[in-house]
Amino acid sequence: MPLNAGDPGYGSVPGPGPPGGVGGSETAPLLIPEPDPEPAQQWQPMTKEELEVAAGGPGWRRLRCYMVLLFWLAWVAMLATAIAIIAVSPRPVVTPLRWWQKTLFYQLRPDLFVEAQAEGSGGINVLCEQLPYLRSLGIGALILEGLFDKEASPLNLTATGERSETLPQIQHLLTESNKAGLKVVLDFCELDLDVAGNKPSIPSATVQHALRFWLEQGVAGFAICDTDAAYSEKTLLEWRGIFKEFGSQEDERIVVVKQTQDILPPLNNSSQINKTLVDVVMRSILPSSNRLLSAQEVADAIERDLQTKEDDIWPSWTVGGKASHDLKKLLLVLMMTLPGSPAFQYDKEIDQTQDKEKAKRSAVALFTSLSRARAREEALLYGSFTFLPFNTSTNSTLASPSSPPILAFLRSWGCVHFLVLLNVGPALHALDPAWAPSLPEAGVFVTSTGKDRLGSTSLYTLELQPHEAIVIKLFEKGSYS
Repeated sequence: MPLNAGDPGYGSVPGPGPPGGVGGSETAPLLIPEPDPEPAQQWQPMTKEELEVAAGGPGWRRLRCYMVLLFWLAWVAMLATAIAIIAVSPRPVVTPLRWWQKTLFYQLRPDLFVEAQAEGSGGINVLCEQLPYLRSLGIGALILEGLFDKEASPLNLTATGERSETLPQIQHLLTESNKAGLKVVLDFCELDLDVAGNKPSIPSATVQHALRFWLEQGVAGFAICDTDAAYSEKTLLEWRGIFKEFGSQEDERIVVVKQTQDILPPLNNSSQINKTLVDVVMRSILPSSNRLLSAQEVADAIERDLQTKEDDIWPSWTVGGKASHDLKKLLLVLMMTLPGSPAFQYDKEIDQTQDKEKAKRSAVALFTSLSRARAREEALLYGSFTFLPFNTSTNSTLASPSSPPILAFLRSWGCVHFLVLLNVGPALHALDPAWAPSLPEAGVFVTSTGKDRLGSTSLYTLELQPHEAIVIKLFEKGSYS
């Protein structure tokens, strides 16, 4: 007989509650169902009041306005500080340059071309055809030499000595030069142009007539020597009066004085008069000599010129003396980088009519690179000049104690520096790393006599070949790209 068969609680699970309660009954559910989820509310944008509450209230809005105002005030203050720093910082003063201070002078003898034309080889017409080519090289003015005989008097200045038939050809040359954009300066050096002392009643009337004649033809100025009688205060004052009749501020007529003595003689013992009556003083880098100067003599002459303090009269440099052909390009680089206006003698290597051999192409390339660098770089036009004392490195190969040292100088404009190095001697030289510790170590080649220097370089590893000149634009390491 089964136990508890009649027990009504068979199979029931007693609950935790008291007997007879709900929890003690078998009918209580074993799983409690989860309540149904509440229906989702649709998203709605917050109102203005709700946004102000979420952002912290109206005080936060004022704080943000103050922060924006503070930002702009700080920005304006920094901008004003930067402008003030730029305004008070030292900077180079740009000096307006006259046309003769920016130009390259080219000295030639048209009388030789006239004689060539008489022989049937073209002559003056060939020269006129070359004028645009000379202008493309950067030449801005011609100095015509040899037009007048040294024995000529002012009576025949307009007739070019005994060759009166050449006057139309010279006039044609002046016309073509003006068309090509080339100024023309007539060379009156070693001519007797001072007749004022002989005929006080007619003060230099004949000379004044000749000057007016050539000025009407478009001549831009005249060149005389410092030993001429015309190099006097009285004569030059008369010339200045005539110049005012023809020249404007943009197209001034000039007086060029060729310096033949070591020191330019003052006019009336006053250097101030020199500055007002003389525009350009043409100086020779090398002393005059009947023989070729040695490398040491050339180096001494260059060093003397570099150490000479210039006066306020604008200089124009020419070679003057005789040097070997190996130093020809070095002297060209020197003239192009010295303060002043270079004056070049006629050179067959840059003559358009000559065959373009390799040497001639190299000469034209060097001349063009120097002319373009001088035209676009303020430091080479009106930058300051600093001569640099130099010591060569002890490991210079082929160098001897008697070999001329390297010569160097700086042309500076603001923070831009051009270093010019000249190795006049026949030996290879290396730079001493300690020769100029204040200079930047790195630089980029601008040009060189061999036209074989390209890219950036370091002064610590640079070696100069014999008779080589190098122009380097210096920069701080890592700042050139």
